[in-house]
Formats: sequence, C-alpha cells, structure tokens
Amino acid sequence: MAMNTTSPGAATSPGVFFQPLAIILLSLALVVGLPGNGFVVWSILAKMQKHSVTTLLVLNLALADLAVLLTAPFFLSALARGTWDFRLVGCRLCFYICGVSMYASILLITAMSLDRSLAVARPFLSQKLRTKAMAGRVLAGIWVASVLLATPVLLYRTVALQKNNRSLACFMKYPTEGHRAFHLLFETITGFLLPFLVVVASYSDIGRRLQARRFRRSRRTGRLVVLIILAFAAFWLPYHVVNLAEAGRSLAGLAAWSGPAGMRLLLTHKVLIALAFLSSSVNPVLYACAGGGLLRSAGVGFIAKLLEGTGSEGSSARRGGTLGQTMRGAPTSPDPAPTEDLTASSNPLE
Repeated sequence: MAMNTTSPGAATSPGVFFQPLAIILLSLALVVGLPGNGFVVWSILAKMQKHSVTTLLVLNLALADLAVLLTAPFFLSALARGTWDFRLVGCRLCFYICGVSMYASILLITAMSLDRSLAVARPFLSQKLRTKAMAGRVLAGIWVASVLLATPVLLYRTVALQKNNRSLACFMKYPTEGHRAFHLLFETITGFLLPFLVVVASYSDIGRRLQARRFRRSRRTGRLVVLIILAFAAFWLPYHVVNLAEAGRSLAGLAAWSGPAGMRLLLTHKVLIALAFLSSSVNPVLYACAGGGLLRSAGVGFIAKLLEGTGSEGSSARRGGTLGQTMRGAPTSPDPAPTEDLTASSNPLE
C-alpha cells in the first residue's frame, strides 16, 4: 500500500492526536484478526477432509489476512517508539507484504462474488467449471497478479532521518509529484475501484435473480450480501478517497507535506491505514454471523460445517437434485434441517 507518504521532515504536533488512535486500531485488528483467521485456517486444514472450491478461496483469504496482520507488530513498534528500527529491508518487506495481501484479499473477494454469481446465473456451467484444477489456476493467477501489482512499494519506499527529531522514518519517496499521483491513482483503481464495481455488479445480479425466483430465506441472503459489500467499502473507501485527494494535490503540483491541508491528509492517511488493517480481521466475524446456528450446535467445528455446505455441488448432493433443478423450481428432496438450510441457501460464499 502507498502507506505513510511523508517526507523526513513531515512530522508535526497534530500527529500526537492521531498516533494513539492508529495504535488502538492496529491493536484491535491484531487481537481480533490473528486468532480469528488462525482459527479459520485450522478449521479448514484440521477439520475438513474434502476441500471445495469455496473452501480453497476462503483458506487463501484467511492466509492473506494473516500475512498482513503479522506485520502489525512492526508498525505498532514504530508508532510507539517514534522511529523505524527495522532498516530498509524491513521497511520494504513489511509494506510489500501489506501490498500483496491487500491485492490478494480484494481479488479473492472478487473471485468469490463472480463464483457465486455464476452459480446462480449459469448453474450447469458453474458445476462444469468449478473444479479444483480450475480453482488452482485462478488462485495462482490471483497471487501472481498481487505480487506484480504491489511492486511499486519496492521501488518507492525508503528509510531516512527526520529533520525535526533525528529519528528514522519509513516513507514513500517519489522522483516527481507525477510519480506520486500515478502510484496513488494506480493503487485506487486496481486495488479498489475496479474490484468493487465487479463485486457490486455480481451481488446486484444475484439479488435480482434470487428475488425473481423467490428463493427460500432470500431475505437473510440479501442481508448477508449487503453486509459483505458494506464491510468491503467501509474499511477501504475512506483510505482510497484520501488517496484520490493526495493524487489531486500532486497533479496540481503541491508537495505532500505542504500547507495545513497536506499535513491533515497525511495524518488522516495514517489512521485510515490502521483502519484498513481491520478489514483483515472482519472476515471470521462474518463467517460467525453466517453460521450462527452452526456455532451453537457444532462448537469449534462450525467453520468446517459452514464451508461443507457451500458450493453448488455440496448443496445439490444434500438436497437430492441438481442446482439447476432447484433454480428452476423443480421439486427437490424434503427441506433440510435448519442448520443445513442456512449453509446451503443463505451463505454468501456459496
């Protein structure tokens, strides 16, 4: 991510008020997200014998979230001590991991939305394409794309002494303001705008089709879909709005740290970076919401039970017919138990 885009002399007294807030947000993300995502990975690897396509996507999403959360202690140390103690290698590596994980998380969420949309719109084609071999190719493509898209972090990030207090800072240093504007716009377009438009379009199509076919529990499905979209936007939209504002200043020829407005944007950027870290801790909470009944009945195994019910092939087998028959309104086997119906009919990751 284009994080902490300050110059060596950019630290000012208003940062005293932003620093505690950033520490609180990072600490909350670490406390909630590290055990939460660790539990998701453990549940999939230890509690599930067969891994569906959806399960593989969720596993990779949890691993991406874990990777970014493991960098949080380094940032907390830098905020608390007021200096960067991990040299240039640590500076670039930590921020590069954040960049790769950010892109991987967003692309995985986008892949889930497209997978879900295809299952609803073209069930037979979905079952044909929904293989582990295809999933492996998609996942490999996502990680390769993430590694490539995050490379500007390695090019622009450096470590230098701050002029005011002689402490070290890990910051973005651009040759020109044009480079800075390009990087910020590139990150916002590829890391938020395009994926978010795909997610919204996919879930809008899902909602329209489910409403037209009057699926059982469609209201619950709609609420979960809206929750995922809102969570996605809530954590990343403010960050990218500030990105656009900073890019606008750069295109106007204004330095990042020039004037009160520039300083406020930089300090706000730091807090929003910490807020974005919370996006890596929210997914296990959403799974818990989706599997509320399973949480009570299956205990620590609820993630495995939840994911065993995802995917068109799994729900079709339990319901005694193909997904295509279900969508056309053809008779199926008697209604499953309430917990099975939750995973088969209302899980947003299905």
